[in-house]
Amino acid sequence: MKAAELLPYVEQIDTLKRYGKVKRVIGLMIESQGPESSIGDVCWIYVSNKANQRRIQAEVVGFKEESVILMPYTDIQEIAPGSVVEATKKPLEIKVGTGLIGKVIDSLGNPLDQSLLPKGLMSVPTDQAPPNPLQRPPINEPIEVGVRAIDSMLTVGKGQRIGIFAGSGVGKSTLLGMIARNTKADINVIALIGERGREVREFIERDLGPEGLAKSIVIAATSDQPALMRIKGAFTATAVAEHFRDRGYNVMFMMDSVTRIASAQREIGLAVGEPPATRGYTPSVFAILPKLLERTGTNERGTITAFYTVLVDGDDMNEPVADTVRGILDGHFILDRELANKGHFPALNILKSVSRLMNHLADDEHRRAAERVRDLLSTYINSEDLINIGAYKRGTSKEIDEAIQFFPKITSFLKQNTTEAITKDESVRSLIRLVETGDWQ
Repeated sequence: MKAAELLPYVEQIDTLKRYGKVKRVIGLMIESQGPESSIGDVCWIYVSNKANQRRIQAEVVGFKEESVILMPYTDIQEIAPGSVVEATKKPLEIKVGTGLIGKVIDSLGNPLDQSLLPKGLMSVPTDQAPPNPLQRPPINEPIEVGVRAIDSMLTVGKGQRIGIFAGSGVGKSTLLGMIARNTKADINVIALIGERGREVREFIERDLGPEGLAKSIVIAATSDQPALMRIKGAFTATAVAEHFRDRGYNVMFMMDSVTRIASAQREIGLAVGEPPATRGYTPSVFAILPKLLERTGTNERGTITAFYTVLVDGDDMNEPVADTVRGILDGHFILDRELANKGHFPALNILKSVSRLMNHLADDEHRRAAERVRDLLSTYINSEDLINIGAYKRGTSKEIDEAIQFFPKITSFLKQNTTEAITKDESVRSLIRLVETGDWQ
């Protein structure tokens, strides 16, 4: 390229550095006088102690009169009035590439094992716009997740977005681990947001396992980190998945959990002065959720099939975050505590769960078999109390008699050991055999 051609680019370079200084710190909020910056820009706050000088990364989240409001990515213990604030005039960017496969990184893209990033990675911004709706190809191809109950009864398509709703301790992480190990997707991107520090390693070693990690990138932001780091973990993970989708990959994306992202955004919203709305959640919570969740799915180059877990308080499936997420996604899987208490794993409540695209993805024989199993399950559940107390007499209803006969086989069919790998074709054949012969094995 000639010098004359480079001149317009050189003229666009901003050679000025802009500085401000910290005025005060209140809770999570850092208020500074300057520098000139925009919402979402990253700034550096310079602090010093007796040993050395270091800098803390923070993000511009708002303005108050003539002050800039910043939120830190790390601890703020050494920040003092007058600490220098330097503007970068750029949003947060991370390094992404195939060299990250098999690694565990934090919200800023740094390896958690403190190793160096591999070479050959490229920088991408963490906050990007969702694909244009008219550039999203229709979802016409199913994807194998390796869980019999899902592949047969709740078939998922490449690029579909599903919510997994459950209370604590019902098996969300275990189900995600099964999907990550068994799926036929090209790569897994797994975001662990707001998890206990103990659970991160446990998930990687026990639920994901070496075979799952070998084709996965894990992004972890634990519950002890500042609220902004937890939110950035979700945006960073989504940006990683988008990078591979744009290169033609079929990505399996898993995020645990959306509820903790909403809680982190509530912390930030309250800190910058937003009014609490529904159950204390601020308006920005309900603005950020569709912006984040709509980024996954299909585009003209690849797909991101996404599973988002939603931790519901007190098993209330209608609480604000759960209700909002259910309205955004393409289906919802309900994990039932009663099933888990009976030792039924995965604890999927088939009757309450919906895959909105199954009718478009399954053939007629598969769809009829799934509808038949749902009908038998519904008939048995509706009559279960009468059956258990002996008030129902066999022969009174043909439908109930059939449901009683099929129920043990259906229950056995829907159970699956966490180490058991089953193909989608095997699952569908077993479902059809169950309906036709009364025995799926």
